[in-house]
Amino acid sequence: MSERERKILVVDDSEIILATAEHALTAAGYTVITANTFAELSERLASNREYDLILMDVQMPELYGDDVGAILRYTREVQGKIFLFSSLPVAQLEQRQKEAGLDGFIPKQGGIEAMVERVNEILAEVP
Repeated sequence: MSERERKILVVDDSEIILATAEHALTAAGYTVITANTFAELSERLASNREYDLILMDVQMPELYGDDVGAILRYTREVQGKIFLFSSLPVAQLEQRQKEAGLDGFIPKQGGIEAMVERVNEILAEVP
């Protein structure tokens, strides 16, 4: 990882997932911003659109995260990596990610340590 500060936006409707992910990713040296609803997501993006990585839960109450990810990428032109972060089966996550044109996915089933490890790999590839 370079010396540049890496910013991650985590979007999930579970306060527990948000708190756990924020704690683990902050401990790993990242700046972490969270959003619990799509209104919060819009607020976060209005004040800062420069994120190295957005982790987007798929099963949100208002809209599916893969649809929102596609909107962010193709309508709002968000440039950072967008990964789905969900407990859906891997095959379903892979299909949703591909159909939405997003960068990848991280299954929640692997646990928080696996999520941090995968985020480290993803961001090691970002200049």
